[in-house]
Amino acid sequence: MTKNLVIVESPSKSKTIEKYLGKDYKVVSSKGHIRDLATTGKYGLGVDIDNDFKPNYIPIPGKKKVIADLKKDVKNSEKIYLATDPDREGEAISWHLKDTLDIKDKDYERILFHEITKDKVIEAFKNPLKIDDNLVHSQETRRILDRIIGFRLSKLMQYKTGGKSAGRVQSVALKLVVDREREIANFIKEEYWTITGIFNDFEAELYNYNNEDITIKNEEEANKILSNLKDKFIIESIEKKKKNKKAKPPFITSTLQQEAITKLNFTAKKTMSIAQKLYEGIDLEDETVGLITYMRTDSIRLSDEFIKSGYAYIDKEYGKEYVGYVKTTKKKDNVQDAHEAIRPTSVNRTPLSVKKYLTNDEYKLYSLIYYRALASIMADAVVDATTVILDNNNYKFKTTGQILIYDGYLKVYKDYEKKEDKILPELKEKEELIANEINKEQHFTQPPARYTEAKLIKEMEDLGIGRPSTYAKTIDTIKEREYVILEDKKFKPTEMGIETTDKLQEFFSDLINVEYTKEMEEDLDKIAEGEKASLKILNDFYQKFEPEVTEAFKNMDKNKAKETGEICPSCGSPLVLRKGKYGTFTACSNYPTCKYIKKEEKEVKEICKCPKCNGNIIEKKTRKGKTFYGCSNYPKCKVAVWDLPTGNVCPKCGELLVNKGKKVKCSSCDYED
Repeated sequence: MTKNLVIVESPSKSKTIEKYLGKDYKVVSSKGHIRDLATTGKYGLGVDIDNDFKPNYIPIPGKKKVIADLKKDVKNSEKIYLATDPDREGEAISWHLKDTLDIKDKDYERILFHEITKDKVIEAFKNPLKIDDNLVHSQETRRILDRIIGFRLSKLMQYKTGGKSAGRVQSVALKLVVDREREIANFIKEEYWTITGIFNDFEAELYNYNNEDITIKNEEEANKILSNLKDKFIIESIEKKKKNKKAKPPFITSTLQQEAITKLNFTAKKTMSIAQKLYEGIDLEDETVGLITYMRTDSIRLSDEFIKSGYAYIDKEYGKEYVGYVKTTKKKDNVQDAHEAIRPTSVNRTPLSVKKYLTNDEYKLYSLIYYRALASIMADAVVDATTVILDNNNYKFKTTGQILIYDGYLKVYKDYEKKEDKILPELKEKEELIANEINKEQHFTQPPARYTEAKLIKEMEDLGIGRPSTYAKTIDTIKEREYVILEDKKFKPTEMGIETTDKLQEFFSDLINVEYTKEMEEDLDKIAEGEKASLKILNDFYQKFEPEVTEAFKNMDKNKAKETGEICPSCGSPLVLRKGKYGTFTACSNYPTCKYIKKEEKEVKEICKCPKCNGNIIEKKTRKGKTFYGCSNYPKCKVAVWDLPTGNVCPKCGELLVNKGKKVKCSSCDYED
């Protein structure tokens, strides 16, 4: 009999926590969600629309053994601790575990880990909770909404357009990309000119005439101004100001993703994957510990404990003058303050001190998180800003300079905020200067830029679309569905993306838009806070949504399949291109009367001879498109490896040698060439 059973989501987290708790605790993992909505019932939704949207949950494929093992562990334990992630999804997973494993109220506690360190884990067990039903209802409502919208609209798009999917948040994110592309296409550039005085050590640009700002629309206007100018300028005023430059607050999920994209060239998906590892625990020399706090948050709050230890560290390492203050920003309406900003779990665990235990990418991300949090409580940097106004026949020219006179938080964050000083020469008011030349230059206004991944995440955050924890998945989805492509790291919608957006706007403009999606997020927040009932929100939504779907299925024009120019050998009808689960294929246009499908001849890429049967090792693809190398005589011969074979065999075991990075290794044993 196990005295105490702790259930977490992640296997790596379970190993870390078990080391902290000792022999009286057994820590096991659910490996994420254990069940989800079925795909049965009306429209395959797994939701009984006519019975108050009652969900029908079933085990996730491959999780039956996990559930069976967990049931055995629960049966053999006196007390159960549900310690899934500290957010709505984690709360829902705990509820699913309790329900599926038939855990009674008196037999369990809910434990929240905001950071995986020994002290905080022990402290969490001293402050157990129960499952928050409001959070569970909020997450369940989100799941039901996403299932209804996703299944119904995806089916509609597949039937009418050949598009692969649509969704509550993904379709609004796609609409942002499509709308921006249309802004660019419709943009009418306007000509304008600038006039610049060139001096020995600086340049000054014309901005004002007779105390009014000036815009030069064409070359004729530029030439007229030039004819009124002399090469002699008089310094009218010099204004010097010391300006404080304050650090940004510590990271939240969205800002971490944005900075990792721009500063480290990581995708949002990669960032969250690495952050998860840093949170769950890293094996150091004498301990296993989570290096950062929970990475799904939209609060910039820092604990008093971190602030106090941070101030002491700054004082010791850099001096008292570098100790700053806690940065705050105006709280947004939809911010949840359940846990802190993303920060290091210990300010004394510097990036350099743990570097040898981290991969290169883990080190880069940890450094970014560490120094951002530390900088946020350091003193402001101070710059000496100078503005010089020069007069030339009542035409005013301006130049500015800036010198860093105190580095403040830039002492630790300068690598992420590189700004060079712009130094002006010593100048005096009323001083006369002779320009080397005065230039005119033609310009044209530029259309708005396409979204980068970082800019799209920021836009979604600013507009209140989705939750920060879903941004990476949303962006990944519109890329996987081939609704957008990346050009110069910017999103450009494909024809399918534009067509899908247009069709959805034709029939669902009142639902697939920023305002409605934001309102829905606010309603979900109110369910989490116990201020709204989920059933009313679901009913109100469905009464509006389903009639529009029915109308769209009836009246939306269906795209004609593209003809290939070939004739079906079975019935003589034209062959057309169709899209299936595994890509595009050629089939008869007379389907379902004729079910002819053309067999495509695949190019076979031979790598080397098979060491087992003398067949050929060829390049293959999994169903998900991942490349591997296997024998052409499969299934008789099951030789298969993930890495590129060299064509040689291992002298120890006779298996294939493969290229592993810059090394040649055996695909089976520990032999290394």
